Amino acid sequence: MEKKLTRANALFIGSMLFGMLFGAGNLIFPVHMGQLAGSNFWSANWGFIFTGVFMPFFALLAIGLTGSSGVEELAGNVHPIFARIFTILLYLTIGPAFALPRTATVSFQIGVVPFLGSTNPTVALAVFTFVFMAVALAFALKPSKLIVYIGKWLNPAFLTFLCLLVLAALLHPMGSVAMIAPQGDYSGHAFLTGFKEGYNTMDVLAMLAFSVIVVDTMHNLGVTDRKTVSRDIIKVGVIVVILMSLIYTMITWLGTSSMGKLALSANGGIALAQIAQYYYGPLGGLLQAVIVTLACLKTAIGLISACSDTFAEFFPMSLGYKGWCVAFAVIAFLVGNVGLTQIIVLAIPILMFLYPLAITLILSSFARALFGQSKRLYRWPMVLAGIAAFGDALSALPQGLANSPLVLQILGYYKILPLFSLGMGWVVPTFVALLLAIISVKLVGDRA
Repeated sequence: MEKKLTRANALFIGSMLFGMLFGAGNLIFPVHMGQLAGSNFWSANWGFIFTGVFMPFFALLAIGLTGSSGVEELAGNVHPIFARIFTILLYLTIGPAFALPRTATVSFQIGVVPFLGSTNPTVALAVFTFVFMAVALAFALKPSKLIVYIGKWLNPAFLTFLCLLVLAALLHPMGSVAMIAPQGDYSGHAFLTGFKEGYNTMDVLAMLAFSVIVVDTMHNLGVTDRKTVSRDIIKVGVIVVILMSLIYTMITWLGTSSMGKLALSANGGIALAQIAQYYYGPLGGLLQAVIVTLACLKTAIGLISACSDTFAEFFPMSLGYKGWCVAFAVIAFLVGNVGLTQIIVLAIPILMFLYPLAITLILSSFARALFGQSKRLYRWPMVLAGIAAFGDALSALPQGLANSPLVLQILGYYKILPLFSLGMGWVVPTFVALLLAIISVKLVGDRA
């Protein structure tokens, strides 16, 4: 008889997956968005939830529906070469190049800097990132224990401390959401701006990567039948959707309501610190440090494990799983000491390119499940998404590069695309290509 996930194991795996996904970025970006969105809180929140919750859930479903073992097999429907390049870029982005070092630098910036006093911040950052990556590495070296480390210990601890902050805000709100004026793009395009803000979480990319860990964990628990795995993945995904939607809504509301007493902060980290200080005084800094460090640590463990597992499979004659774990932890330590600001600036153009490709891959997977097996459903949308997303990436380059004559000339051609000014020029071409591919499949069948 084929074994299925028990309710307890589904809950723990869901907690594990949530824990790996929900890092510091998931805290600081919705808080700042809430401050900017003001009375358009709900529109911005739903846009953020769409890219930050629903799309990662769809990514997990895509893995389940197609029976793919991971992102490379899923992307292989476009072309094997594309699959290998896309997968490597994805894992480098969520791993040692950007997201992984960001877990350490955000923890340091928000949780440690307020307590430094006269201590040299450069030396302190080096010491902290070394210790942080060493701890994350120690956990990641035992991937079979991830469900215990993250699902049963770290995530419940994180949620407990976060609830203390949210509960205080609910009992004594700083202001009424309806009375806070929206600012910037949130005044006229709240949903789309929140939608794009969700890119910063990197959760769609991370979910495509973490799905491998979910499947491996199920296999370790005796759930091996492909159809059973696909069904149980949905159970796990629903748990994650509920948790993340609820928490994002509360954190965004936390940011919006704070504008009743606080001024607009430069970023979500500062806002979170000010809110914690407001409700808990001197203890607020300690509470914030615990929340952020736990959030970042559990994500770092998952990222090291997922990236190492993939690269060990890609290059079987190289370092092996544990060797890649060490290598990625060391690289993340080095990159982390460059600084948080530089990491974020460099990451945005990459995300503006990779995110549309990831979303397109997910949409094509659903189209394949509904309309046929033709690779046109993958290739046509991906080509146009890639061309359009390249323009979105160019427009997000640092100012010095974005204003160069060559880049300005190229961007001049892209300005004809709908929604390009909002950084979403890929949307219309991708959906048109997907619609044409579906029509083509329905008219001439699955061949080609």
